[in-house]
Amino acid sequence: MNKFLLKNGVLFFEPNFLSSAEATNLFANLLEETQWQQQAIQLFGKKVNLPGLTAWYGTPGIEYEYSGIRVSAQTWTDPLLVIKEHLEEVFSATFNSVLINRYRDGNDSVAWHADDEASLGVDPTIASVSVGATRRFTMKHRFQKSEKFALDLTHGSALLMSGATQHYWLHKIPKTRKVVGQRINLTFRNILGC
Repeated sequence: MNKFLLKNGVLFFEPNFLSSAEATNLFANLLEETQWQQQAIQLFGKKVNLPGLTAWYGTPGIEYEYSGIRVSAQTWTDPLLVIKEHLEEVFSATFNSVLINRYRDGNDSVAWHADDEASLGVDPTIASVSVGATRRFTMKHRFQKSEKFALDLTHGSALLMSGATQHYWLHKIPKTRKVVGQRINLTFRNILGC
């Protein structure tokens, strides 16, 4: 496992969190079984679709709000529970929900943001599992513009962000003009008060 000590943050990266076969099976299952949604936000008075499809799973009753969107958790599926338990074992963390993002091609992206909603508590631990096409994950420090970091998230890899990372760093998956296949990213988190 790789550990990256950033200024005011820490990342752990396991490129072989899932074997190639496990990652391929999970990718196929998620494509087929996930109840995908196209979320939209209000931007300058207009309703704009977010680039990419999403789904929210977790402990019954959990709700999550991000970018003005409120979603209620769908019930865990068996494959998601297996990944959750594996993450908890490898990273010694606890998760009760997962936001799944589907990037259909290089036009689907996620803009600069931090997973710093109040419902995640202070210094949240966020674990991300990627399957499908490799995409570039980029970070920048909120206050020290010269501090930047980038990493390719590969098929079957897992990334953990912990400590004060969400307070000091923003991250995104940028658009790319390269021809890339579909990618699915599972971002596990622990919603408090549930």
